[in-house]
Amino acid sequence: MTQSATPALSTAQPEDFFQLLKPRVMSLVIFTAATGLVVAGADINPLVAAIAILCIAVGAGAAGALNMALEGETDALMRRTRGRPVAAGRLKPNDALIFGVVLSIFSVMLLGMNTNWMAAGLLLLTIVYYAVFYTLMLKRRTPQNLVIGGAAGAFPPVIGWAAATGEAPWQAWLLFLIIFLWTPPHSWALALYSTGDYAKAGIPMMPVARGAKSTRLQILLYSLVFVPVAIAPGLTGLGGPIYLVVSIAGGLMFLALAVRLWRSRAGDQPDKAEAVGREAALYDVRTEAKPARNLFAFSILYLMALFAALLVERFAL
Repeated sequence: MTQSATPALSTAQPEDFFQLLKPRVMSLVIFTAATGLVVAGADINPLVAAIAILCIAVGAGAAGALNMALEGETDALMRRTRGRPVAAGRLKPNDALIFGVVLSIFSVMLLGMNTNWMAAGLLLLTIVYYAVFYTLMLKRRTPQNLVIGGAAGAFPPVIGWAAATGEAPWQAWLLFLIIFLWTPPHSWALALYSTGDYAKAGIPMMPVARGAKSTRLQILLYSLVFVPVAIAPGLTGLGGPIYLVVSIAGGLMFLALAVRLWRSRAGDQPDKAEAVGREAALYDVRTEAKPARNLFAFSILYLMALFAALLVERFAL
């Protein structure tokens, strides 16, 4: 009689469950959601506001967990993501899936009970949009995956605004539009020096599907649209003089880096060097790819500066 195999013990640690939440992405979600909530200008109880931001952060983490549960095999093929808990085999996909579902229900229900159901509905839409529409339907089917799927990352300031006021006026959607238009040049710059990873994983990211030259041009075109939109709050009353200076100065630098990238050869030759670590995979690149890396890094700084300027002006009033 064959003895049944003993089930393998899980090697998961609390840190692995924390990494499922994509803490780096969550930090940006918290910042932009808090900006939307504060800039809305509503009289909201500080405890209610704190719980609302917590719910939005947990909801974003839940979406990240669901994404990793569904993409474990794909993540394992890419050097930038192969260390993730599911991809590395420290967590089973079903465990990550259950974790994500529980956090989704918790965050949406608590946000609805704590603030209003409009904010909760928008949070639910964001989770479903990212985990189902983007991860399962878009990512492997079209090189426009980031353009359409970028909406998921643009919702937090709208949710924050709705949590504070129960409404989502055009000013909130202007903040949404800034992040939505920022996403393609930001993400495609990264993709230009990670093309080999995406190709190996079978993901039709723009450099894989259309080539590096076309991607560089599209980054420039999106940048030419994004920067004026980023400046718009300073001209519509949503932002003040501080915001206007930050948006214009940073926007000019963003455009300069986009032009430099367009004129470069970034992405023409995939970087075959093995990454020494996770940070190396993001920032240690060949000389030809540095214009892409520079735009990617600056884009994060610029977006943070835009929302920080709105916060500074609101607290300075």
